[in-house]
Amino acid sequence: MKVIAINGSPKKEGNTYHALKMVGDELLASGIEYEILHIGHKLIHGCTACGKCAENKDEKCSLGADGLNQWIQTVKAADGIIIGSPVHYSGIGGTMKCFLDRLFYVSGANGNLLRHKVAAAVVAVRRTGGSSTLDGLYHYLTYAEMLVATSSYWNVIHGRTPNEVSQDGEGVHTMCVLGKNMAWLLKMKEATSGTIQPPSPGKKVVTNFIR
Repeated sequence: MKVIAINGSPKKEGNTYHALKMVGDELLASGIEYEILHIGHKLIHGCTACGKCAENKDEKCSLGADGLNQWIQTVKAADGIIIGSPVHYSGIGGTMKCFLDRLFYVSGANGNLLRHKVAAAVVAVRRTGGSSTLDGLYHYLTYAEMLVATSSYWNVIHGRTPNEVSQDGEGVHTMCVLGKNMAWLLKMKEATSGTIQPPSPGKKVVTNFIR
């Protein structure tokens, strides 16, 4: 089994990275492969609502020059996904938001490529805005019908300078518990894969309220 973590911070080894590493150390200790994919420093365009991914159904975004199409396949091949973001104005970092909008839209337009994968979200913040950012990240995971791993508190860790989050005792504990719970959920899913059939997705119903 393998988990891919998405580092949405512009800083390769800032506090978002260290939060993801804390979770990953627990996964590695449980025998699960772990890789952190750094995308926060890339030039990633926002979704242009062209609809080509839904039209072509080739698991690709029409804006393919920035590497997203390769990342889509990397995430699709993983058993678990962690999305991590810094806090920018009490919300998800801009580059990360563009990445998630397009990744999850392409996934949904192609039969929901991420459905029932085990997932988690983490946030690194200097002072405040962590809860609203975490809530925003969860919107993607729950919309895609992912199996969300939880911890003993909100998955928010505090720090300003790189690795200052290691001084946040409760935050560190939260990340470690998250890693253990995610490993357990991954193993439980694998152990029951041959005996319990997942529910059918059915046909999605889309309702507009303005006639």
